[in-house]
Amino acid sequence: MEQDPSTFQEFGEQVEQRLNKLARFAERDESPFPARVIRNHTAAQAVELYEAATAKLPTDSEEKPQVPVEVAGRLVAIRHMGKSAFAHIQDGSGRIQLYFRQNDLGNDLYQQFLKDFDIGDIFAAQGYLFRTRTGEVTVYVTAYQLAAKALHPLPEKWHGLKDTETRYRQRYLDLAANPEVRDIFVKRSRIVTAMRKFLDTEGFLEVETPALQPIYGGAMARPFITHHNTLDMDLFLRISDELYLKRLIVGGLDKVYEIGKDFRNEGVSTKHNPEFTMMECYWAYADYEDMMRLTENMVAFMAEEVLGTTKVVFNGQEVDLTPPWQRLNLAESIGERTEIDIFGSYPNVNALWEECRRLKLDVSPQPTWGKLVDELLGEYVQPTIINPAFIHTFPSDISPLAKPRSDDPRVVERFEAFVAGMEIGNAYSELNDPLIQRQRFIEQQAGGDEEAHVVDDDYVLALMHGMPPTGGLGVGVDRVVMLLTDQQSIREVILFPQLRSR
Repeated sequence: MEQDPSTFQEFGEQVEQRLNKLARFAERDESPFPARVIRNHTAAQAVELYEAATAKLPTDSEEKPQVPVEVAGRLVAIRHMGKSAFAHIQDGSGRIQLYFRQNDLGNDLYQQFLKDFDIGDIFAAQGYLFRTRTGEVTVYVTAYQLAAKALHPLPEKWHGLKDTETRYRQRYLDLAANPEVRDIFVKRSRIVTAMRKFLDTEGFLEVETPALQPIYGGAMARPFITHHNTLDMDLFLRISDELYLKRLIVGGLDKVYEIGKDFRNEGVSTKHNPEFTMMECYWAYADYEDMMRLTENMVAFMAEEVLGTTKVVFNGQEVDLTPPWQRLNLAESIGERTEIDIFGSYPNVNALWEECRRLKLDVSPQPTWGKLVDELLGEYVQPTIINPAFIHTFPSDISPLAKPRSDDPRVVERFEAFVAGMEIGNAYSELNDPLIQRQRFIEQQAGGDEEAHVVDDDYVLALMHGMPPTGGLGVGVDRVVMLLTDQQSIREVILFPQLRSR
């Protein structure tokens, strides 16, 4: 279908010039966007083929192997040299040089390449490999095709695209311009694959639970709300997979996990994105100490599988992920760094609130005791943790889904996993008493916290049918990727992070 070039005038003169070139393809009855082109080798495979062919020759041989190849990729450089030209194309595996010679291609094909092709075009070339005088493996082009015309030029400095706003908003340019960015997302895929491999090997069953939920739960967070027109009801994008996964434990699936998107209507920062990836797993007849061992072994396995080592560098600091990780009591850790005895000197919310104010902590005027403890953890303990550690034994009032300790009902069997000053996981021995669970839900609602758990009577009904002692774990996949790729912002490991509108 023909397009009216005038509809693209707003894009400027360079686009107009490319549209003129596009028209010349139509005049020659050539498609600038063919359904397929010949491509049987990546750039890396082509180089490997030539090196393998060369290795088979005697060391004193002057013979030059001619290895036929068909490659394709984005044109990233063109150099005209009279009756010959060099170019580079780039694909997902790397770059390879192309050589064009007018006498071999013929004048028409050679001139068409010079006149009608631009940096950014997707280009397919066939020929044979040779090595230039500078030692670069190169394709001697005998035929070529346009695979897709780039109608918009790449940014002027696209080879070193650094503007973060452009990189995040136009990630396709970031990936095309910065090979180190492509490497991050290749590693991300391998990290998730390694996580899945570990859990599968441990006997966990991968499942899928609803992303649209009539009642949100499983975390203390504000949800996104949507409306289903046919059912005429509001639904929520899930903030956690937890309550549905535990329903499966009730149903007799003893080991389950899910890797998927969760959504929380909260602020954006270097550690938070409203849409993020979580792995949650639940293990019948296990407790939070079992989940500690599972966590440290899983993260170490992922590092070894993807990086070949359990020692990584994050933000200039070496981090050793080798198990076992440190186990640190929450109250003791706060006491060591602040001299605050949260159980002795400040056992109630008013006393602890006054102490937090004295320390100039930005706390809400009507906090709970547990939230104040959590503030102290985040401000004074978390930043000091470099090598991985489990901080355990959390306040009950911020852990409504966790099992209370038998020796102290103020705290629960819960831990958070920290590495390099960053929380990467949260786990507990799951509360399976339906009477206490419903009371916890009601108390949360009575507190007036907009992030509090809502009362989920259907989940309570599931517990009433009996859930065995269970250990549960949630791991922030994006943060683990940050750790294993040495990125200090979550936006660097999410392909399309949420941004403010311009």
